[in-house]
Amino acid sequence: MTVFIIEDDRAIAHLIRINLHLEGFKTATFSDAESALLALEKEKPDLILLDIMLPGISGFELQSRIKEQKIPVIFLTARTSLQDRLLGLELGGDDYITKPFDNRELVLRVKAVLRRVTPKTGPVKEVSIGPFRLAINQRFFYIDDKKVELTPTEFELIQLFMKNNQRVFGREELLDLVWGFDFYGDTRTVDMHIQRLRRKLGKYKDSIKTVYGIGYQLVVNE
Repeated sequence: MTVFIIEDDRAIAHLIRINLHLEGFKTATFSDAESALLALEKEKPDLILLDIMLPGISGFELQSRIKEQKIPVIFLTARTSLQDRLLGLELGGDDYITKPFDNRELVLRVKAVLRRVTPKTGPVKEVSIGPFRLAINQRFFYIDDKKVELTPTEFELIQLFMKNNQRVFGREELLDLVWGFDFYGDTRTVDMHIQRLRRKLGKYKDSIKTVYGIGYQLVVNE
């Protein structure tokens, strides 16, 4: 698998590249968005690690330009505000890692995102509940038989909820089950993804209930 590293700090980019190579990944590094855009015209990587504060075109602007290519993106940045995190997720980012970071954590989170986006093989499996339908192997989600685009993380969340209708999940439990490892972030990550998923459910947004002090549950009449 190939990872594009778009990072203007050469020392950081070098360390990331070494750690990914040790795990068997191929990498290409870019110090600005313009050179990355040229490379993306020739090759589609499996994942992009994207700094926000790049010279010229920012990481946020770059992501808005390439969003339709549906390449998984992990933002990698020193910007730690909630507003920046929300914007990164709104633009379709699959994860948001703040600097400084542990290289082992970075590798784990790269692997976790790639697991979520890898289609499963075998017969098509579907899960249906109320107005919602999932084609699991194809990773398609439908509301009232209309396809709705979800990020890999949103897909994993709705799949977990649909398979466990009315079960309450704590935020820490969701981090473990959806993000796929001992997540180093805080539970606001869950809240931000839930907010975005609710918006995509449209008139059915209230199907995802907040259980105050605990977490969330899906409540749908089967």
